[in-house]
Amino acid sequence: MTVQAEPATAARPGLVLAVLAIGGSAFAILQSLVVPALPALQRDLGASPTGVAWIFTTYLLAASVATPIAGRLGDMFGKKRMLVLALVALSAGTLVAALATTLPVLILARVIQGLGGGFFPLAFGIIRDEFPRERVAGGIGLISGLIGIGAGIGIVVAGPILSSLDYHWLFWIPLAILVPATIVTMIVVPESPVRAPGSVDIPGAALLSLWLVCLLVAISEGSSWGWLSARTIGLLAAAVVVAAVWVAMEARRPTPLVDMQMMRLRGVWTTNLAAVLLGVGMYGSFVLIPQFVETPSSAGYGFGSTVTQAGLFLLPSSLMMLVSAPVAGRLASRFGPKLPLVIGAVICLLAFLILTFAHAAHWQVYLASFLIGIGIGFAFASLANLIVEAVRPDQTGVATGMNAVMRTIGGAVGSQIAASIIAASILASGVPREKGFTISFALMGVAMIGSIAASLAVPGRRPRRAHVVTASAAPVSVE
Repeated sequence: MTVQAEPATAARPGLVLAVLAIGGSAFAILQSLVVPALPALQRDLGASPTGVAWIFTTYLLAASVATPIAGRLGDMFGKKRMLVLALVALSAGTLVAALATTLPVLILARVIQGLGGGFFPLAFGIIRDEFPRERVAGGIGLISGLIGIGAGIGIVVAGPILSSLDYHWLFWIPLAILVPATIVTMIVVPESPVRAPGSVDIPGAALLSLWLVCLLVAISEGSSWGWLSARTIGLLAAAVVVAAVWVAMEARRPTPLVDMQMMRLRGVWTTNLAAVLLGVGMYGSFVLIPQFVETPSSAGYGFGSTVTQAGLFLLPSSLMMLVSAPVAGRLASRFGPKLPLVIGAVICLLAFLILTFAHAAHWQVYLASFLIGIGIGFAFASLANLIVEAVRPDQTGVATGMNAVMRTIGGAVGSQIAASIIAASILASGVPREKGFTISFALMGVAMIGSIAASLAVPGRRPRRAHVVTASAAPVSVE
């Protein structure tokens, strides 16, 4: 017996897409907005460098844990319902952050904000289920591209905000966008009719959360603890062991949180591998470029830029992500999402080659930033579309959620590799050697070579057909 699940059609897909874009932008901006502000937050809150770093790390952890879980719950109970809850959590956390005057309260606020991480897989699922087929790839491409766009914008605008206002406005301004976006979402966005019957896999969610926390804490703190320290090695070992237990348990459960057969699909694991490596490059560039241009020119390189000026070097990236993501969506509609993924990875490689061998002039760094924006825009817009093409409609939320986690893991690895190499190259004067940046840029290029290989391994587009669920697969209900 087969059950065909044809998507409904949203009455106003353009309006729905605009509302989803606003919410997605707010989440992505909040992720990176605090990164340039960490020194100011450390000073204003009287915190240590290690303590203030948790303002970013806890957001990363909470979002990584919440993303696949929210995606799975959306598949089961309704994507709009969970999307609204994600926006409410994001808004509540942002309000607490805006009012926070101590480090523990701000860290708690960032954890609450991170629970909004399920926004993106839920948005992808709504677009897949509700939009006309010809608009699905473009819509998913735009929303997926916002992950990179928002992250870049957050780094760019943090400097101007802090130069004119105090750190509380890093949160008041996004909150002024989030509250009306949440209300409009409740009114405008339709509820998806596609459901994946089953029970909530609490043990699976707990084990997934545990190994992600162990892994990301080890990566985030490895540079300060020492990569060979007992804490770092212990957490990495725990992450491996718990992940292995989680995979074995999920493979045996009748209704797992994450279907291991789905994760083994070639279209899924190759796309996830590409996501990890692309995350390394994007977040690595967000760490490296500002530090490079802020280095005093007296060091023999660098431009002595202020925090605000350093943000401007990333502006081409943000602008080109905004432009290239919709273009990638249109390419995906016509030729399949594999092509823009490969193009994006190749363009990113070219950008890091420029940064490795030619970074003496402002225009060279701007050109590399411009190319990174195009490459990441193309690539990120393609990742979610590839996952959507590879899985059943009732798996959209959890599958795209896991892909987002892979990007996050790659981003954590990339930023920490870059930070560790730069820290190891610091001279007695407190200024890093130029060689540290050159090696870091080259390693980002190696990651892009790996992403090209993973992209080429992704299966090409298959003929479009209705998704058919056989009796051996989890059924799809259409309410």
